[in-house]
Amino acid sequence: MTDTPKEGKLTRFLDFTQLIDMASECVGGKVLFATDDFFAPAENLIKSHSPSFKEHEYTEFGKWMDGWETRRKRIPGHDWCVIQLGIQGIIRGVDVDISYFSGSYAPRMSIQAANLNEEKVPDIPPRGVKIGAAATPEEFGIISELKSDSWDYLVPMSELKPGEPDSSHNYFFVNSQQRWTHIRLNIFPDGGIARLRVYGTGQRDWTSSDSKEPVDLVAIAFGGVCVGFSNAHFGHPNNMIGVGKPKSMADGWETARRLDRPPVLESNENGLLQVPGCEWAVFRLAHPGVITQIEIDTKYFIGNSPDSCKVDGCVLTTQEEEDMVRHKWILPSHKWKPLLPVTKLSPNQNHLLDSLTLELQDVITHARLTITPDGGISRLRLKGFPSSICLLRPLREKPMLRFSLKAGFKANL
Repeated sequence: MTDTPKEGKLTRFLDFTQLIDMASECVGGKVLFATDDFFAPAENLIKSHSPSFKEHEYTEFGKWMDGWETRRKRIPGHDWCVIQLGIQGIIRGVDVDISYFSGSYAPRMSIQAANLNEEKVPDIPPRGVKIGAAATPEEFGIISELKSDSWDYLVPMSELKPGEPDSSHNYFFVNSQQRWTHIRLNIFPDGGIARLRVYGTGQRDWTSSDSKEPVDLVAIAFGGVCVGFSNAHFGHPNNMIGVGKPKSMADGWETARRLDRPPVLESNENGLLQVPGCEWAVFRLAHPGVITQIEIDTKYFIGNSPDSCKVDGCVLTTQEEEDMVRHKWILPSHKWKPLLPVTKLSPNQNHLLDSLTLELQDVITHARLTITPDGGISRLRLKGFPSSICLLRPLREKPMLRFSLKAGFKANL
């Protein structure tokens, strides 16, 4: 994730920098090949943290740089690298960051992509530590099997423009509805790039889903996404549906402290704080379905976890969602149905809770997490079973797939 917007800004597809970086090393992205890594290795492109600069640090090959930097080319051709995405899915946009490469950045670049089955990918040996070297003929021979020079272009050859030395982002919108697994970054002819961010949404092959086992229907890797929130002062809600276990407080959703808190806090007979305000985040599920188990993890939030939370669900078409975004998610109360009643939370703890849909048996397309009064949550998992209610969505967004729910479940529409 990039620096997140503050209160009042909503995540939309055009604001693609608020989506997941599908190429990042923290979600499993991997560099498979690079033509040259003389000054700095291509692995730096997909590091999760922002680039840095060490003014007086040098390696035996030249100036230390936090990015991918090739030698000054003295042979025909141009440099390029191939990256396997950690999250496979739809790419909405890319950020080619040339921060700190003021005198040595690549002047032009392009992005190509492919959707490859595992059996089509050759056995590519690990690259190991790469610096001061170019690709060997053997490495060129193996990577040529991918025929990456003929992949589809997501971004044609485009000029890169420097900005401030420590903040030189070049953003490119991608107009594609296809699923992608690999990308090829071309630089023309040589030079340096600090970071490559590939923003988008995951897309799972639901035809291979085992209806007997619950799956996390809100996971960002499968296509779940936050479509609205009240406050994201310290961390975006998309972090909660991220890949794997949380790594720190920065890898979660955290709001500012509400200013409408009473001067002296009191609780009711159930131990719940009596406060007027709350914060919320709304998610579109990766696939409509029945939620049977809810996981809310407050790991790392020791002195700043919420007092309590609740989860509600509803069914919305694409048009209804767009209308709700314009109205800042002020929905009629009858739209939302409870999945989890108000529940006391403990700090630095993973809470595994049964969903009320075990009784209600309702299919939902969207879920809303509400926390009281404020604070942070590291992970939200909504586990359940996909449903054929996806027919509510346009064909260009979701294929007409049909699923049977686990025995004993029935969609209540």
